Amino acid sequence: MKKKIILLLISVLFLIISCGGSKKSNETGELEGEIVFWHSFTQGPRNEFMKQAAEEFMKKNPKVKIKIETFAWPEFYTKWTTGLQAGQVPDVSTALPNHVVELLQADALVPIDDVIDHIGKDRFYAAPLTEGELNGKHYSIPLYSHAQVMWYRKDLLQAAGLEVPKTWAELFEAAKKLNNPPQVYGLSVPMGLGDMMATRFLNFYVRSAGETLITKDGKANLTSKAAIDGINYWVNMYKAVSPKGSVNFKVLDQATLYYQGKTAFDFNSGFQIGGVKQNSPDLLDKIAAAPIPKINATDPEQGIETSNIPVIVWKNSKHPEIAKAFVESLYEKEKYIKFLHSVPGGMLPALKDISNDPAYLDNPIIKQFQDTITVINNAVDKGTAIGMESGPKPEAGIITSQGVIEKMFQEIILKNVPVEEAAKKAEKELNDLFAAAK
Repeated sequence: MKKKIILLLISVLFLIISCGGSKKSNETGELEGEIVFWHSFTQGPRNEFMKQAAEEFMKKNPKVKIKIETFAWPEFYTKWTTGLQAGQVPDVSTALPNHVVELLQADALVPIDDVIDHIGKDRFYAAPLTEGELNGKHYSIPLYSHAQVMWYRKDLLQAAGLEVPKTWAELFEAAKKLNNPPQVYGLSVPMGLGDMMATRFLNFYVRSAGETLITKDGKANLTSKAAIDGINYWVNMYKAVSPKGSVNFKVLDQATLYYQGKTAFDFNSGFQIGGVKQNSPDLLDKIAAAPIPKINATDPEQGIETSNIPVIVWKNSKHPEIAKAFVESLYEKEKYIKFLHSVPGGMLPALKDISNDPAYLDNPIIKQFQDTITVINNAVDKGTAIGMESGPKPEAGIITSQGVIEKMFQEIILKNVPVEEAAKKAEKELNDLFAAAK
């Protein structure tokens, strides 16, 4: 018996020596190692901010190295889907809500409730947190929010004696009256493959009618009356007032036209403000935003499209403690406000207390566009990511990433395929993709 006890004590002592004798960064409190950070802020002040944030973190943690790689959103989706199969994914990254749903299905993320709790869970708006929640754990943390609204040129409307459109019919008529190509187009209708812009525009119309592109039971909805009406609306708008090249436009092509003052109306978030300021500063006091139009002016308000851009930590990370510490550092008050001010009005705070913080509000653009930012804030509060109106769904990632709706519009425009025929074909293709993903 004594021999067994002695052997047990020797074993315990060996375990203590072998585990406690090696000096690990997490035991000494000093972070050590290299992580890879992917983000989609490919240019401008946000790109510079992330570089500076990484440099500051490495300065405070001299044994840490952060390698940054940037990818545009469409490229990012391809990068992580192929990278996941090859085991070549980052330690930490930005993402889109639909990406998070797919990544959860692939068991590719680690929970970050500890980070959320350290920052203060009650400081976050509830809805963005739920987009990355699974079985009571949170796998994403919202960095900022924005919502789609209708942008217009105040000066053009005033010169034509027009009111701000409140319905789709009013928008169609106003766009036709303001259409004066090539100086100004009434509205550009983007349909480019490799992006989700046509899906976004169709979603505006369908959501305003009280329907969704993905039903509660996870089926595609392209053949209902609201969906067919929406497809016809955008086809007719394209033919009436849009530059013909917009059939191939992606998000940057679309936005640049408005930035340059070449479209009277557009749909976008508060990022329009920074784009106009950079490209056509003389037009800055001539732009404003209004809610997404309705079918009828008396229709109830519908949540349209809100984007809550999160940060995630990948399961393959060898240093999740470094990844999490870096993520948490982005929310330090002074640093976080600096990040939001890199695109004032474009990125709205994910933290409730920051929304009313004098330091955040003390920005000339935020002051100038106070009414417009209120419109966007109201839209943020009501909307969801496309396809996630009844909760996170993997189908939402498919409908926004596979270009099925964009291809449908191109077949209607370029090949004269009848709307109902093209819609039926696209709906079946989406439902087949949905079924294959299960």
